[in-house]
Amino acid sequence: MDVAMTSTTDTVCPSCGGAVSEADLFCEACGAELKPGTAPTSPALDTDTEPTVEIGAVAGPEAAAAGPCRSCGGTVGADGYCETCGTKAAKPRDHFEEQPAPWVAGVCDRGIRHSRNEDAMAIAADAEPGSRALLVVCDGVSSSLDSDVASLAAARAAREVLEAGHAQGLGTESSRASAIGARLKAAADAASDAVLENTSPDSPNPASCTFVAAVLENGMLVAGSVGDSRAYWFPDAGEPVALTVDDSWAAELISTGVSREEAESGPHAHAITRWLGKDAPDHTPRTTTQQVSGPGWLLVCSDGLWNYCSEAAPLADLVRQTAADKGGEPLATASALVDWANAQGGQDNITVALARI
Repeated sequence: MDVAMTSTTDTVCPSCGGAVSEADLFCEACGAELKPGTAPTSPALDTDTEPTVEIGAVAGPEAAAAGPCRSCGGTVGADGYCETCGTKAAKPRDHFEEQPAPWVAGVCDRGIRHSRNEDAMAIAADAEPGSRALLVVCDGVSSSLDSDVASLAAARAAREVLEAGHAQGLGTESSRASAIGARLKAAADAASDAVLENTSPDSPNPASCTFVAAVLENGMLVAGSVGDSRAYWFPDAGEPVALTVDDSWAAELISTGVSREEAESGPHAHAITRWLGKDAPDHTPRTTTQQVSGPGWLLVCSDGLWNYCSEAAPLADLVRQTAADKGGEPLATASALVDWANAQGGQDNITVALARI
């Protein structure tokens, strides 16, 4: 996510001539840095080593294990450059993966055009396939400072709350859905607090991010969002479902009758109307509940993916075909979907979190 709804004046990117806001740090069109030398006010959650992923454990962007060159597979030297092709090694925050169980996985990637990765994710799952999964994605607003730090802190804070316990309610399906929804709202509160804790109180552009979370517990799927990161349910048999509704200028235009294609390709297509952060008008997620009675794919993603394939039906086809090509393996499928988005232009950070039910 790159532009929040503000009163700043539009100007022009010196690199490509695209429209930008005076508050933006990076150009939406080409990813050029608009304010070189702007230092973050919070420490980056980075190391100089590449993360690895082990099933049953979560590997985030601080994981300390060296990896091969992502461009050619060669050895990365002590100077941080590949000894074979000379490519500079990616920072761990630029690309990381998580796979807490064989049936749940996610990939978070910087994309091609941006100079840093402001997306973040945090996922968890029980070992038994289809039992319990928690998928959280936060997309930092690039016109705000420290959004890469804040988004990661927010996603992890939300996951911690969601992991705290199973919501039973009063034993009925409706009360269980209400209990899960309440826990999801508490997770959004924790995520909001984490954003506030990871931005300077006197920052002219305080850190902010979107929020989306999906909770699967024994056949019940509850999703909630703030901003325009999304959750989808793609059953193997049945109609694909968009579980969330964007808080965005584009969504408001669509509600008035403007076509989705026109609204999502306009100059303010990525302007959001709600977010997490110091200047947020309201961060209570709108939730929806879906009963899961058969196999399918749960997808939680940032706009770096859906911007190239927005509607539920074609996106479901893309996920199913990609999964078929990867033998139904969630991590390989998520990675391939990130590669696909990069092949479309990679103009934004990309996060894909999947659960195979």
